Amino acid sequence: MKTRMPHTVPGAQRPFVLSFRALALFALILGSGCTVYQSIGKSTGAFLHPVSGHDFVHIPNDQWNRKNALIYFYRTHSQWAADEIEAPSVYIDDKHYFNIRNDSYTWLEVSPGERHIAMRRPLLGLEGMNSFSLSLIADAKLRVEAGGIYYLRYNELTEPGQAHPDLDPEHPLAQGDLQLVTRDYAMQADEILTTRFLSSDLLAPNHAATSIVETNEDKDFERRMVMLEEERELEIERLKEEGKYESASWFWPFGGGPSVPLEADRKIEELEKDYARLELERERREEAESGDSWWIF
Repeated sequence: MKTRMPHTVPGAQRPFVLSFRALALFALILGSGCTVYQSIGKSTGAFLHPVSGHDFVHIPNDQWNRKNALIYFYRTHSQWAADEIEAPSVYIDDKHYFNIRNDSYTWLEVSPGERHIAMRRPLLGLEGMNSFSLSLIADAKLRVEAGGIYYLRYNELTEPGQAHPDLDPEHPLAQGDLQLVTRDYAMQADEILTTRFLSSDLLAPNHAATSIVETNEDKDFERRMVMLEEERELEIERLKEEGKYESASWFWPFGGGPSVPLEADRKIEELEKDYARLELERERREEAESGDSWWIF
């Protein structure tokens, strides 16, 4: 049995001391308001909990919306992976969804556009804080299109036999342990077809095999709004340099502002309207699916 520890950790030869320090650090971080990456209670590896789901099968087309995209994640068998105590975590747009164990696969329905995919290796369930990661396996952006089906292969020992033709050789998903592969390559007898479904259970709960489209859309809205706010600040600075910005009067500090309409404000208003329409569509869809109606008692 091997314990995966890709980076040397001070005090690793003293696991009980390390455990105490890690838990103490985690407690301190929780109260600091920082972004903590962790999969405590979800990171159980294949050595302790082998995957026992059904053999690989594509989900039926009528079970996902072709206006979105579908990503399959799979991990081929290796003795190294079979001996893991803790399995790596998979994040989409900075949100944890599952830990991928040896000889397994799962899927996520995502919103079209640029999706940020990251994999982190935990130590006692802890993975990092803010920009710091104990072991960052992959950190890449993948642009997916409506109706597209994508296959992400993870193996820490061997790379795929062929590169994906649509990726630049320097793209993060064209090298390393997590790589985008073609459907033809994934469907080889010794690849995804040999894997088993990564089900969610008490020993290794996960939030995969579902649609995360709404979460993606919310994240896209937040990200776009931050970018437009930054764009607005730069636009105001430019207008000040061009003499198109009126300063506030000394007796009325709430006055002043640009003397011409801001292009960033127009974009922000348009984005907010688009998001409002999106929320309305969600409400209507939920009502249609639930079949809510008024009853008189």
